[in-house]
Amino acid sequence: MDFFSLETILIMVPILLIALPFHELAHAWVAYKLGDNTAKERGRLTLNPFKHLDLIGTIMMFVVGFGWAKPVPVNSNNFKQPRKGMVLVSVAGPLSNLILAFISTFISGIVAKLLVTGIIPLTTRFSVQLTSFVSLFFYILVIVNLNLAFFNLIPVPPLDGSRLLTSFIPEKSYESFTRIEPFIGLAFLALVVLFPDNILGDILKAVTEPLRRSMAFVTQAILGINSNNPFWLIMQGQV
Repeated sequence: MDFFSLETILIMVPILLIALPFHELAHAWVAYKLGDNTAKERGRLTLNPFKHLDLIGTIMMFVVGFGWAKPVPVNSNNFKQPRKGMVLVSVAGPLSNLILAFISTFISGIVAKLLVTGIIPLTTRFSVQLTSFVSLFFYILVIVNLNLAFFNLIPVPPLDGSRLLTSFIPEKSYESFTRIEPFIGLAFLALVVLFPDNILGDILKAVTEPLRRSMAFVTQAILGINSNNPFWLIMQGQV
């Protein structure tokens, strides 16, 4: 997939305006439900993308296909069980993207079936081109959500995995870890941007591709989609 093509850029913009805010809202909502109003007071309990987007993290989405948004502020002292609360808040974002990926897969299956049965007519050249564009949109939407879910579980700042990790670090080691966190984050960012072979991207694909195929298989079985459905094949990146 060429993330620098005009078509992909036009698709990526609305996808990022869906996936990143959804991810951050999940963090904020779980924190709020557990008793912490910090995110709500700072305007982060919203789907407004401009409250969540991080410049570098958004650029990374276009450059390497995965990235991050601005971390949601959380005060774990407001939780009845601070460490358990931070674990729940940390996994909420990636879990929301997994849910969104499956919903997107299922919707794409419905669209593919409606197209092949003629319920959604393809009578003009424009409608055919639009259908191809929509099919590619769903394909990339699923990939982006899966990448966001697993990339953000990596235990380095500013990713969710870092918060998850600190929830298990002994109290006596926590302060030392927080001092070196910024340097770990910078080193990781440099490796992602500068490493020529994009090993991280290959590792992510090895994890997300079987899951994407599993979601597609379940959707295909539930909806009774023919494996030769041309629109479904596009949505699975096979055309």
